[in-house]
Amino acid sequence: MADLIRINQFTKHYVMGETIVRALDGVNITIKEGEFISITGASGSGKSTLMHLLGCLDRPSAGEYWLDGDLVSHMSDKQLAIVRNKKIGFVFQTFNLIQRTTAVDNVSVPLFYARQARVKEPSLRALERVGLGHRAYHTPSEMSGGERQRVAIARAIVAEPKIILADEPTGNLDSRTGEQIMQIFHELNRAGVTVIIVTHEMAVAVQAQRVIAMRDGRIIEDGGIDDAFRARMLGQERTAASLPERSPPMARPLQV
Repeated sequence: MADLIRINQFTKHYVMGETIVRALDGVNITIKEGEFISITGASGSGKSTLMHLLGCLDRPSAGEYWLDGDLVSHMSDKQLAIVRNKKIGFVFQTFNLIQRTTAVDNVSVPLFYARQARVKEPSLRALERVGLGHRAYHTPSEMSGGERQRVAIARAIVAEPKIILADEPTGNLDSRTGEQIMQIFHELNRAGVTVIIVTHEMAVAVQAQRVIAMRDGRIIEDGGIDDAFRARMLGQERTAASLPERSPPMARPLQV
């Protein structure tokens, strides 16, 4: 498989008063076409910053980003907008749908930005692809959370991008609905789409082929996942969830 994404010495710094926050600190990643990757880490680890940079929503403070053979880290805002529209589909935890607009019109938004003349037919096909063709003319307020996320996925794939970037896509869903949403991502990946999911949920992370774990703006682990690794990680998560909370130690009586 050819390299689709290559980032070299990615750094992202923010100045807050007299403090420099190192959101990313010298990150190197190569992602091949057709991979299914999860990026995980605690809050503040840098995973969301990395996703924004991979999605061309922001620029690094230093480093290079090669996407599909193009050096995008030095592009203008207009050029980045074109890259996003053509090559990247986004799925967010909060869906980001237009509430008073039908599902099919929500899905059509990327095509309008691309100034395509025909938008209805591909939008309906995208909704059919996520099993929601029968809800095409309903608004988000008439849908469940799982249905709204399916609309968001349809919007992400309507322009047939090479990459799907999903930020906590199951975070607002119950476990059963979350599993259904993950199944859609698996189907898209089997069809050749590169899927990158940012998540703090281990049950979601281990469904990928490869996990990139982050801490303090750096990658601390990057490797493939096998069945034994999945079982071990999920077992640890279940064990941690079943443990009772530890009570604080009782104060000893003061000796006099």
